Amino acid sequence: MKYTLKKISEKFDVDFIGDEEYEINQVSSFENASKNSVVFFSDKKFLNSLKETKSEVVITTRELSKLCKKNVILTKDPHLLFAKISKLFNKREIINYAIHNSVYSQTDNLNKKILLEPNVVIGKNVILGDDVHIGANSYVGDNVKIGSNVFIYPNVTIYKDIFIGNNVIIHSGTVIGSDGFGYANENNIWVKVPQTGSVRIGHDVEIGSNTSIDRGTLNDTVIGNGVKIDNQIQIAHNVHIGDNTAIAGCVGIAGSAIIGKNCTIGGGAGIQGHIKICDNTQITGMTKVSCDIKKPGVYSSGTPLMPNNQWLKNAVRFKQLNKLFLKNKKSKTE
Repeated sequence: MKYTLKKISEKFDVDFIGDEEYEINQVSSFENASKNSVVFFSDKKFLNSLKETKSEVVITTRELSKLCKKNVILTKDPHLLFAKISKLFNKREIINYAIHNSVYSQTDNLNKKILLEPNVVIGKNVILGDDVHIGANSYVGDNVKIGSNVFIYPNVTIYKDIFIGNNVIIHSGTVIGSDGFGYANENNIWVKVPQTGSVRIGHDVEIGSNTSIDRGTLNDTVIGNGVKIDNQIQIAHNVHIGDNTAIAGCVGIAGSAIIGKNCTIGGGAGIQGHIKICDNTQITGMTKVSCDIKKPGVYSSGTPLMPNNQWLKNAVRFKQLNKLFLKNKKSKTE
């Protein structure tokens, strides 16, 4: 598949500089590009890579285009346009509808416009929309409802009573609907609290590999429309995640936390239970969130890397801060 610069310009309503008949056939990194690949350039720190690349077509801003000597596609957001062009060359394969003879299903009359790979297990009263692809060895429990155009990779487990919307991607190893971590303590003995809620996942969601989304205790755990969840993330019972929020790898979200719309949460962050994070909040990587965030903005916690001996000294001094504060306060009042 090939596209000329003129065709790209028309399709995405952008300007270009160079040969309108020049053809591109793939997107690429600077290092691996051929002369017919397209790369994107959004920061001057990659100028050396730009100079060394074999690509003859660069997506960049009008300002940065002055640094380019090749065919240039102009846009305000090079990374976004690069993603859109990439989709032209990397479309999902058309589903060849089939149900493998090793599939075990307790639901009669499954939709015929689906693909079930070997050893898939389907429970009772399951509803699958058109163009659902379920990978090998996956499990779908009783009363699960899955919308249309959903791609589930191999070895995914979906417990009973789960709702999944349209245009959803779920990667391998993910578990949806396992019990939340709920216990009451009686004389140092932990008594399990039944988890009777469910999980509701909206439309246009992607869930990375080896992620766990627990069902609610009484009410449902809710993942909004357009949410993007990375690999190895823990989402506990009764959590609500607002539309179009993106969460990077290894984040832990404790029970009943409410995260607003259009938020971004950096890798390794920890979010305490029963707190609220407002819309349009950015949390940087490794941040511990222990209280409500009521005002949009960028939030961080923790200390950056430093030599161990320096960190030990700082840790000791940190423990003395309250004593020094009280001493200073007392001296001011005397």
